[in-house]
Amino acid sequence: MTHLTQATQGISRSRRDILKLGLAASSSGVLGLAPGLASAQSDSTWPNKVIRIVCAQATGSSNDTTGRVLGEFITAKLGVPVIIENRPGAVGTIAGDNVVRSPADGYTLLFTLHSQLAQAPVLLKKVPYDPVNDLVPIGAYGTGSSPAVVRHDLPVHSMKELVEYAKKKPVSVGNYGIGSSWQLMITQLMKDTGAQFTIVNYRGTGPMTLDLMAGNIDVGAGSLAGLAAGIDSGKFRPIHLIGGSSKNKVLPNLLTWEEAGFTGPAYTALMEANMLLAPKGTPQAVIDKLAAVIDASAIESERMKATLAQLGEMDKPWTGDVLHANIKKIWPAFQQMTRSLNLQVG
Repeated sequence: MTHLTQATQGISRSRRDILKLGLAASSSGVLGLAPGLASAQSDSTWPNKVIRIVCAQATGSSNDTTGRVLGEFITAKLGVPVIIENRPGAVGTIAGDNVVRSPADGYTLLFTLHSQLAQAPVLLKKVPYDPVNDLVPIGAYGTGSSPAVVRHDLPVHSMKELVEYAKKKPVSVGNYGIGSSWQLMITQLMKDTGAQFTIVNYRGTGPMTLDLMAGNIDVGAGSLAGLAAGIDSGKFRPIHLIGGSSKNKVLPNLLTWEEAGFTGPAYTALMEANMLLAPKGTPQAVIDKLAAVIDASAIESERMKATLAQLGEMDKPWTGDVLHANIKKIWPAFQQMTRSLNLQVG
């Protein structure tokens, strides 16, 4: 049997490679170009210097992993270095604000969970920018289904068993990001079943996984890239699939929400995605070129294809009309569910 950690080794290599690209660009002085130069350049010359992608999730998350593999492909396709910079926290607004305040020249991009773009205005009393009007969506990778896992010594092996257990004993649930689909699912699950969960918020799958492996929390969910080491070592085990109605090729025996008997929009309508965006005002020619790169990545890049498969992400990215149709459909679903559950973090 192929271990999950073996399946994700290619992702780890891409992470190191892309960091090397960033360090090389910095040491060679590419980052030292005058700020006014980029805005004066013609769209036809883009790109001709390093591109910075700001990830809104921590290292080890599906957002970070996919972003690094995308960065590697951008370098291969467009011939310029890409630096990945992680700025997690505040429902993605730390990363978002940094990008919105950057020049709209195609050299600073945001890579974030699209749920956080929808959720920030609902969850936070104040957002320093308008996610709809200050950012331009370029493309996204739908994340499909991901595993929910439990601590190895928790005596449950399915979501139904977890619900029954949580009716009798306290259970702590790690949440990889405030406003995530996982948080909404667990909150709705408490409302539907009477189970009692204490939600513990983290800035990404990585730190949540460390606490889960240490036995500090009971339950978690997230990308296979982030959870593989814990599953392979036996520190925790997968019990359920979240994030959609599709099966996971790496963990084919896990049930989806519908298969386990749970129905409703919280379980089936809150599809997650890792989305690339640019500041408002970025030239359309740049947006179109980046969207074409995203489309090509799922066809031409063996590493991206492997990453999408290993993380349970969809093999066809969202761009163009499909991207905007999904935003129009899914963002309101996140916001409506959040309001109905009366969630707010500050």
